[in-house]
Amino acid sequence: MKTSSALSFLDTTIRAIYPQDFACRELAESRCKRLAPSRWALGVLMELAIDLAGMTRTLQPPMARKQMVVMAGDHGVAADEDSRCPDESTTQRVHALVRGEAGVTLLARRSGIEVCVVDAGVKDDLTGLVQDGNIIAKKIGRGTAAMVNGPAMTRTHAVMAVEAGIEVANRFAGEIDIFGAAAIGIGDTMSSAAINAVFTGKKVEDLLVQGESLDDVRLEHEIGVVNKALARNRPNAKDGLDVLAKVGGFEIGAIAGLIIGAAAKRKPIVVDGLSSTAGAMIACSLEPFVRDYILCAQRSADPGHCALLERLQCRLLFGLDLRLGEGAAAVLALEVAEAAATLLAGVSTGAGVVDASSVDAGAMT
Repeated sequence: MKTSSALSFLDTTIRAIYPQDFACRELAESRCKRLAPSRWALGVLMELAIDLAGMTRTLQPPMARKQMVVMAGDHGVAADEDSRCPDESTTQRVHALVRGEAGVTLLARRSGIEVCVVDAGVKDDLTGLVQDGNIIAKKIGRGTAAMVNGPAMTRTHAVMAVEAGIEVANRFAGEIDIFGAAAIGIGDTMSSAAINAVFTGKKVEDLLVQGESLDDVRLEHEIGVVNKALARNRPNAKDGLDVLAKVGGFEIGAIAGLIIGAAAKRKPIVVDGLSSTAGAMIACSLEPFVRDYILCAQRSADPGHCALLERLQCRLLFGLDLRLGEGAAAVLALEVAEAAATLLAGVSTGAGVVDASSVDAGAMT
C-alpha cells in the first residue's frame, strides 16, 4: 500500500473528498418543514437548499462569491475535413469569450460573475492572451491525437489534465463559494459521445443526432469515427483515466479535475453542457463521492446529454433545451443556488423571519 508521501497530487486530493454531511442535511430538512404554506412549497429550491447545506456543512451556505470556469481544448479527430464546424475554431471561441461577446459572458456580466477561460489544450498559441491576463495557461498539448488512430493522449497526459483542473480549483477556492463549469473545443462532441457510450452502454447512433451544423452525411461520418475509436481503443469503463486517455480531451479532463478539486474544498460546482457533463462522469468514475457536490444546470435537447445526466443522477435545475454548452445555463444556475441558500438562511413564515443560525448552530461542523 502507498504511503502518504508517495501519493500523487491527484490521489491526495481525492483522499480529501467526503460525502455530504448527513447531520446538516437533516437540520436543513427540519428547517424546511417550518416553511409556509407547505413543506415543499418552493419545490426544487428547497431540495437544492438541503444539498447546499450538506455540501458546505452549514445552514447558511455562502453562495455570494461565484466563479465561472470555461475549459478550452482541441481534438485531433476534428482535423478531418469532414468534421463539424469546419469554418470555426476553438481559438475564435476563446477570443469571443475574452471580448465578452459570448452568451455566457453577457449573462455573467449582468450577474456580476467573473468568467475565467483556461487553455487546457488549444492547438493554437494563446501566449498573448495569457500575458495580458485574459486566460489561464494550463496547456497539456496542442490538441489531442486523433482517437480514431489510437489513444487521444497518454495516461500521463490524462493525469496532467485532471491535475490542471484541480490546480484551477485550488487557485480560486479561497476566494469563491461556488463554481460553474463549462467546456469548449472543436471535436468535443465526438469525444463526449465516445465517453458517453462507454459509461452508459448506449449505441453511438443513439447519442449523436443531426443539428444545425451536422447534416446527414456528417452525422454518419461522426458516428463512424466514434465507433472506430471505441473499437480500436477499447476504453475500460471501470478506469476513468483509461477512458479519458483513449477517447477524451484535455479540456474534459480539466473539467473532471475542477470538479474533484471543488469537492475536496467542499465547494458546490455547476456543470453545463455535454462536454462538462462528460467531465463530470470522468470525475465520478475516479471518486464517486464527488457526485455529492455536482449540480447539473440544465437538460439540453441533446439525447446524449440526457443519457449522461441519467447515469450521473445529480441535481438537475433547468430544462432549457440549450445546446450551446459554453456555460450560459450554469450562470443562471449559480444565481438560483444563491437564491436557495438565502431561503434556507432565513425565510418569512407566519412567525416572522427565522435566522437559520439559531436552529442548531452547535451541530455545525
